[in-house]
Amino acid sequence: MNTFTIVTLIIIAILLIAIVALYFLGKKAQKRQAEQQQQIDAMKQTVSMLIIDKKRMKIKESGLPQAAIDQTPKYLRNSKLPIVKAKVGPQIMSLVSDEKIFDSIPVKKEVKAVVSGIYITDVKGLHGKQAPVPQKKKGFFKRALEAAQEKAGAKPVK
Repeated sequence: MNTFTIVTLIIIAILLIAIVALYFLGKKAQKRQAEQQQQIDAMKQTVSMLIIDKKRMKIKESGLPQAAIDQTPKYLRNSKLPIVKAKVGPQIMSLVSDEKIFDSIPVKKEVKAVVSGIYITDVKGLHGKQAPVPQKKKGFFKRALEAAQEKAGAKPVK
């Protein structure tokens, strides 16, 4: 056997071991996420709140309780979280929002939100109306393509 085939076989073996390890780690993480989602669903409650401000900020600067900051893993402490500052009843609280609904939370409006601890999972609406879903911005190339199609007289593709 020449050295090229030996090196290729070793690389293939290492890749197979890495794929198997990632498969089992992924299954374990998926089970953990399902358990956490069950806990969030068990503790959720609908609360009326006035949204004061919303920002993406580091967890150290967010104003969350120290116990919540201490529980986060060290590698996530410098990442930015979607933080919502809201008046819930008589007190002002800093809450962590779900990434999927952060853009649809209106500022300076009263909303009914589904909260689990300090985590906002859903926004029910503003005084009976559904919260508006923001329009996604079109990129440069999509705008240029639409402009070219309008000039040609064709219908723009969406």
